[in-house]
Amino acid sequence: VQLQASGGGLVQAGGSLRLSCAVSGRTSFSRYAIGWFRQAPGKEREFVVATSRFDTRTDYADSVKGRFTISRDNAKKTVYLQMNSLKPEDTAVYYCAANERGGIYHSTDDFHYWGQGTQVTVSS
Repeated sequence: VQLQASGGGLVQAGGSLRLSCAVSGRTSFSRYAIGWFRQAPGKEREFVVATSRFDTRTDYADSVKGRFTISRDNAKKTVYLQMNSLKPEDTAVYYCAANERGGIYHSTDDFHYWGQGTQVTVSS
């Protein structure tokens, strides 16, 4: 399974960005559980949002709830992370991850496959 994250950039506080994560693999795309994580300099990688296979359940970190939205386009085999009302504390490298298990996951240890990361910088 390969994941390719893109869409990062520099944005002013209050602005928006949409990240994309293209997923390729032998398993049907809708059967992947997907997660987004982020890692700021000097900090551990932290959970942002996750969706289960078939999007039956979605969980957001409290810090992004109401501002970020995850969505999936099965035809394009791509997961999106729409980020609105961005804050300087959202600055980090954002990673998408996938696994082929049922359920919903919040830990980096639960994901087997990772994208390369895309930098998001929010200026004040």
